[in-house]
Amino acid sequence: MFTKVLISEDMEDINKGVHTSLCELGVKNIQHVQYCDDAYLKIKKAILDDAPFQLLISDLSFKSDHREQKFPSGEDLIKKLKEEHPSLKIIVYSIEDRLQKVRMLMTDYSVDAYVCKSRRGLTELSKAIECALQDKHYLSPEVAQAFSPNNNLEIDDFDIQLLRQLSIGRSQEEISSYFKEHNISPSSLSSIEKRLNKLRIEFKANNAIHLVAIAKDLGFI
Repeated sequence: MFTKVLISEDMEDINKGVHTSLCELGVKNIQHVQYCDDAYLKIKKAILDDAPFQLLISDLSFKSDHREQKFPSGEDLIKKLKEEHPSLKIIVYSIEDRLQKVRMLMTDYSVDAYVCKSRRGLTELSKAIECALQDKHYLSPEVAQAFSPNNNLEIDDFDIQLLRQLSIGRSQEEISSYFKEHNISPSSLSSIEKRLNKLRIEFKANNAIHLVAIAKDLGFI
């Protein structure tokens, strides 16, 4: 079992629950922080002291306050740590269940497990810890379909922005104007029409409303 684990979580009750789960698994050295910046500094110092953390369990969302943060979110922290210390095991423990976000963290940032906060969250977290120890990946059942072949749709950042604008009720003409104002390319009306038609075909959507509903169900927006 891991011997030294850091929990990065700003909710005290959740912190206690995770701590209890780690104790039950036999982890001896468990430390907590409520800011991502503190997590980063603790991990760096532990490496300098030749007593590195083996596992980080982190939330994604942290409430902002008076304290300015270099890493305002768990995502920012994870990205930096995986760049600098790719061997560090990282488990995300979050209420966020959008499949696009899960895919991005698992694929782009190489997190070892993604666990959703739920009624069975701590049980799932224990399973994830065991998997990480064995160099295996783990996904909570709520987001396990993130890598299902049925959800293997290739869309990029432009598509996401386009779908978000569509979801708030903007017409194609309004989206074109918005993209031009914000220097988002391509912004021509014809380009937006072509891209939306392609997305409708790819998502097998009957119309724009259906397209937005499918995108939301799949966690893209």
